[in-house]
Amino acid sequence: MAACPAARVSVRRLAALLWIALPCAVMAQGQDIPLRGFQDGIHHWQSGHGTDYPRYSPDQYRQIADNLVVLQRRGGGWAVNQDPQRILDDAARAQVLADQATPGGSFDNRNIYTQVSYLADAFARSGDARYRDAAVRGLDFILAEQIPGCGGWPHSVPSRTAYHGHITFADDVTSGVLTTLRRIQREPAFGFITAGQRARVDAAVTAGDACLLRLQVRQDGVPTIWAGQYDRTTLLPAQGRKFELPALVTDESVGVVRYLMSIPDPAPEVVASVHAAMAWFQAHALTGWRLETFETTPAQFQFHRTTVDRRLVADPGASLLWGRFHDLHDSGVLLANREGERVATFNDIPRERRTGYHWYGTWPQALITTEYPRWQQRLAGPGAR
Repeated sequence: MAACPAARVSVRRLAALLWIALPCAVMAQGQDIPLRGFQDGIHHWQSGHGTDYPRYSPDQYRQIADNLVVLQRRGGGWAVNQDPQRILDDAARAQVLADQATPGGSFDNRNIYTQVSYLADAFARSGDARYRDAAVRGLDFILAEQIPGCGGWPHSVPSRTAYHGHITFADDVTSGVLTTLRRIQREPAFGFITAGQRARVDAAVTAGDACLLRLQVRQDGVPTIWAGQYDRTTLLPAQGRKFELPALVTDESVGVVRYLMSIPDPAPEVVASVHAAMAWFQAHALTGWRLETFETTPAQFQFHRTTVDRRLVADPGASLLWGRFHDLHDSGVLLANREGERVATFNDIPRERRTGYHWYGTWPQALITTEYPRWQQRLAGPGAR
């Protein structure tokens, strides 16, 4: 890294030294660029390839950003489930370079928008134009793939399954993209975005926000939460993988609510949407049950290996629990096996899916106890709409 410039400089050299000084000032903070957005993809990579391979440490942001540049496809997208911290040997690098010609990309597992954010932060620290240019290509890909019929984003393009083309909320696809677009609107790290691109970002956010409000599922006219995916033509809740039946999805609806609460000056319809979702979370929490993970005979399945199993245990003192999926009509917990057959109890799901998927969780808890009350206080404060 270049040495931070001395305080006394000539006017003639000021611009060049400021170019050096800004990254120095940022790096002096000693904070790594966050990698948490990549964790889902890294987990899937390691599930298929193991963990015994060399990786860059989080402070090696230049090497990680270099990986993101080489992993990017020429059309601006990225393949899903990669580890950007992986140190590429010659064979891996050759394979990655060959993949650059593959069209499309996937928004699944918090992909693409996470790369754009990381590259923008890397450019702000380093001034390396390759990172800026890759972020711009990624942003152009995001904007081009917004589904015009509503304003959400698909799972993957081109679509290779029945669900890839759906408007997708699962794995924070649409809410994650919108969160990044709002970062672009306000954060200095994205100062390189042109006026023309900013206008497209503004339009995408407006359409995306309207899509979120439009797709909030209603039961007898009452807004609830959101489904995992929606048919892009009918805008009705749709099926994902076989075991992901059309349903209300608790986990990713938390992400939608967090996104809506992040809007600085929310319109009344946004406020009403948040209140309705929070009322649903509070009304449909499960009490008296604890999800227990316990050691048992190891088993190897097609997509994962496990040494544990899971069961629901009656426990009057247990924390609140929610199903991952709830019925679109009566909000009861919805469970299914890998073949797509709805089952009555958690124990009816074979062990492969019990341990390979999160059917129950505490996802809305932080919203209820901390984030929603804080948001309500902000709305009630001076200058609120």
